[in-house]
Amino acid sequence: MESVLVTSLRTLVGFVVLLMLTRILGKKQISQMTFFTYITGIALGNIAGDMVVHRDITVLDGVTGMVLWAVLTLVVEFASLKSSKARVLLDGEPTIVIKEGRVLERAMASNRLNMDDLSMLLRNKDVFSVGEVDYAILEPNGELSVLKKVKPPQNRRRFLPTELIVDGQLVERNLAKLHRTREWLESKLRQEGVESLEDVFFVELQEDGSLYVDRREDLH
Repeated sequence: MESVLVTSLRTLVGFVVLLMLTRILGKKQISQMTFFTYITGIALGNIAGDMVVHRDITVLDGVTGMVLWAVLTLVVEFASLKSSKARVLLDGEPTIVIKEGRVLERAMASNRLNMDDLSMLLRNKDVFSVGEVDYAILEPNGELSVLKKVKPPQNRRRFLPTELIVDGQLVERNLAKLHRTREWLESKLRQEGVESLEDVFFVELQEDGSLYVDRREDLH
């Protein structure tokens, strides 16, 4: 019974202190969180959890650890507010991953982003085709900002935008669903001035039946 009471009191103290600190630090909305603020939240939660379950950590030590971590976080955020260099160092910079309709492979690789990741981020912005995008910028918090191309109105959708080559690899299952062959794709690519499948990084079938083709860059 005494053990339960001690654990309950430690939990109550940890909960109250953590609530107060998160109220002080939690000024950013979840969608605006950066990697640093995300890690800060995890660290504070871990310190509070360890204080509750590990009896060798005194309540005073646990509270001190949480308060000190919160103070250091406030100091870092203040430095970020006052210095653009500190802000770039802590939060990072936006990265252009699509420029003038072309996927920038080097930018994708430096951010450890593949075409499946990019497609998912675009769908979160209600964009179902890379061909619709003029510019796409990966923000420091992992969100994707998208500027669409200005397109004339179309009367009818012939196809659902479908990936045919992703990260330089032929997606044969999508060709099969479209009842198309590799030879058909190679013929279409030759019409676009592409002699080999190995020369392209990403290919997508557009709504009107045309191909969006992004040529492979030399990453070395």
